[in-house]
Amino acid sequence: MIKMILKADYKNEAEVGEALSEAFHQGLVKREDVFITTKLWNSDHGHVREACKDSLKKLQLEYLDLYLVHFPVAIRHTGVGTTASVLDKDGMLDIDVTISLETTWHAMEDLVSEGLVRSIGISNYDIFLTRDCLAYSKIKPAVNQIETHPYFQRDSLVKFCQKHGVAVTAHTPLGGGLANIEWFGSSSALDDPVIQDLAQKYKKTPAQIALRWGIQRNTIVIPKSSKLQRLEENAGIFDFQLSKEDMLCIKAIDRKLRTNQPEKFWGIDLYA
Repeated sequence: MIKMILKADYKNEAEVGEALSEAFHQGLVKREDVFITTKLWNSDHGHVREACKDSLKKLQLEYLDLYLVHFPVAIRHTGVGTTASVLDKDGMLDIDVTISLETTWHAMEDLVSEGLVRSIGISNYDIFLTRDCLAYSKIKPAVNQIETHPYFQRDSLVKFCQKHGVAVTAHTPLGGGLANIEWFGSSSALDDPVIQDLAQKYKKTPAQIALRWGIQRNTIVIPKSSKLQRLEENAGIFDFQLSKEDMLCIKAIDRKLRTNQPEKFWGIDLYA
């Protein structure tokens, strides 16, 4: 099974759609052998069906395997698929207070009923928003995709989701690397002495240690890289296992450090 995770905000759906169409046409892979995920952008909360259809058109697909609510916030609509983040006159994200997350979720559920989407989920939801979604949902979220890594472990949220049958996908499982250090001035757990020592102990890279830790927490890790060597390294995490003692060592380095800070672009802290 090949898994592909996209989002409208990346503006790469059309290019991926062309590649998929060619691969299917040439018989390189079958549609049922590819698991495709994309996301509903913040400005399309009031236009869920149209946004999903727009993604399907760009991807040249009849259905999505998983469709996620990207952020738990609706903002001013600027046209389906435009993925703009409009700021108000005070330089703050222009939040649309007329659309509730419950309304958005029920529209997501309708996509499943129509056969446009196989599964639906949430992203960047905290415990309370996840609890609310579980309470008002007819179709429970299959996944909550959140930032979590050794410096931002979020044990309470991870355990809450898993207790209630919501799989946890870890975006930014390595702490964002150079991009987040440059954009947000964050620190990377990969440079932590504990991770470095474990990498030497297991003869693995620091990234492989962090990813293996995520796997052993029963989270789904989705590291991102454009370098072939890194892609191969990221996949090389199934031939070893961290001991309980080493898992506890990593648990002890949690800094509650969120590295992905959209406040820098939106002028508002959604996590406050």
